[in-house]
Amino acid sequence: MKNRYAFFEGRIVPIEEAKVSVMTHALNYGTGAFGGLRGYWNEADEELYVFRPRDHFKRILASAKMLLIDLPYTIDDMVNILLNLLQAEGFRQDCYIRPLVYKSDNVIGVRLNDLKGDFTMFSIPFGSYLGDEEGTKVAVSSWRRISDISIPARGKFTGAYINSAFIKSEALMNGYDEAIVLDESGHIGEGSAENVFIIRNNKVITPPVNADILEGITRMTVMQLVREELGLEVIERPIDRTEFYVAEEAFFCGTGVQLAAITEVDQRPVGNGKLGPHVHALRDLYFSVVRGQHPAYKHFCLPVYASEAIAVPAMG
Repeated sequence: MKNRYAFFEGRIVPIEEAKVSVMTHALNYGTGAFGGLRGYWNEADEELYVFRPRDHFKRILASAKMLLIDLPYTIDDMVNILLNLLQAEGFRQDCYIRPLVYKSDNVIGVRLNDLKGDFTMFSIPFGSYLGDEEGTKVAVSSWRRISDISIPARGKFTGAYINSAFIKSEALMNGYDEAIVLDESGHIGEGSAENVFIIRNNKVITPPVNADILEGITRMTVMQLVREELGLEVIERPIDRTEFYVAEEAFFCGTGVQLAAITEVDQRPVGNGKLGPHVHALRDLYFSVVRGQHPAYKHFCLPVYASEAIAVPAMG
């Protein structure tokens, strides 16, 4: 199945009509910010569940604020647009949703002020981001994560992702699945587009939010599940590179990557080099939650086809 529609310039239109000019400011200067949501198909319920959409739209509105983009849409409006879009697509499989705010004026000149902003959204069928989520092999990148005092890490700004592209491409071209990137202080930051955790002595450890990382929604979910369901302590603190070499387990998390076990770092096995018991349990728990199968967390999941949406202007 392919996607057929997009929300673009205030309407749901055929995807072929959702086009911008080569002069668009965001295309030339990276003055945009995006989000990433997942929809999970639950065969038993015959329902598509979108995981934590309000949290994602809250973050994209915060990104828009930092970019001086004043949108006419509230979180409720964005949820309604999402429902209209997915109901029009009719997916009966897992999908990925991409909302985007961007400077849409066709002008030359580097700035954020006195420019028009716009909002668009599309969705595509989507499975795994990494080839092997149970045995990811990574290397520490030679690139560093951009500091928040250069480009804010709390927003998924389009221009900032050239940093991630350099990081990911280096890893792939060197034969790895993904990379870990250090911050300016030399501590572990993130993957190219994922938050990262290690497990040592039955403690789950992750970099703090002031370590130039994205304040991930999946990260927040995982921390809650670890505490409430696995009964393990979560510690936010700086992590040294060599702690990965002596960790019992490690994993990436994020909307795209979902929850992937890291089993090798810099050609050294993490633990015994295989999917560990804690990450195995956490993966099973996570996928039951996002598919709307865990009653305690079903409030995180928005049912697409059982929800009543207010009609968005007609499809072209």
